[in-house]
Amino acid sequence: MPLLAPPKSLFSLVLFLCLMKLSLASLYKPPPTVLTYHNGHLLQGHIPVSLFWYGSFTLEQKTIITDFILSLTPHHPNSAYPMLSPTVAKWWHTVDYYVQTAGRTKTHILLTNQLNDESYSLGKLLTRSQLSSLATRLGVLSGGVAVVLTSADVAVEGFCTNTCGLHTPEYIWVGDSSVQCAGKCAWPFHAAEFYGPSRGVVVRPPNGDVGLDGVVINLATLLAGVVTNPNGDGYFQGDAAAPVEVAAACPGVYGRGAYPGNPGQLKVDRVTGGSYNVEGRNGRKFLVPALVDPFRHSCQILS
Repeated sequence: MPLLAPPKSLFSLVLFLCLMKLSLASLYKPPPTVLTYHNGHLLQGHIPVSLFWYGSFTLEQKTIITDFILSLTPHHPNSAYPMLSPTVAKWWHTVDYYVQTAGRTKTHILLTNQLNDESYSLGKLLTRSQLSSLATRLGVLSGGVAVVLTSADVAVEGFCTNTCGLHTPEYIWVGDSSVQCAGKCAWPFHAAEFYGPSRGVVVRPPNGDVGLDGVVINLATLLAGVVTNPNGDGYFQGDAAAPVEVAAACPGVYGRGAYPGNPGQLKVDRVTGGSYNVEGRNGRKFLVPALVDPFRHSCQILS
């Protein structure tokens, strides 16, 4: 898990360090996970999300991310939004359960302003303090979340060596790992670098983009974490210096029968062959991590 220093800690996403090297021939049965509420701050109600695109992103790549964010709490469900299949919104209901159990208001995710920096104004090697300065440019509203996304050709302090993304009380950052470390930060869309010779089961990304579909997995993990544990005193398991949050507690689990090296049983798009477990707006499909079931204290698989 990430190395943190409370109270203004960086909650790093280190999925590849969390995964235990168990035999691929046996089913993985993790111990019960109980997330304790530490009586601290949670995000609630209207949560404006702002995006900072640092580097080169195509319109299609941006649409993958914005469709995902707008699918979390859809404002006006219509025929373009799936009603029967497991949805992004249904996945997010678990986050809302934690928020409401603490006496807070159900969340309503809003996509607000977006900024682009295609000129790489701070260069292509960023420190974490520079990430913070980029987030500040967004001018996020109170109770909101600044999300900084870096393109595949941008290196970030700690990226690939010990983190795929992080959240602080002020912002979320996730990088496109397709060029630098897809085997660490975009599995199961790329052969894994943490399962030894087996390399794990590899599936086709639902939107045909290893990097951005990997970003969705990590962004989903961090959004759930920043809402339920923004300042380090919300919901988590373990030590506050290295908290295990609601999505990070189930690394590599995406479907039934998952075990280290195998994401589990996934749906497969008949046209594209892409693997997914939830659907969102405009028919968009995504793969998101399992969240901790607040009732069974295990990894919750949507069906």
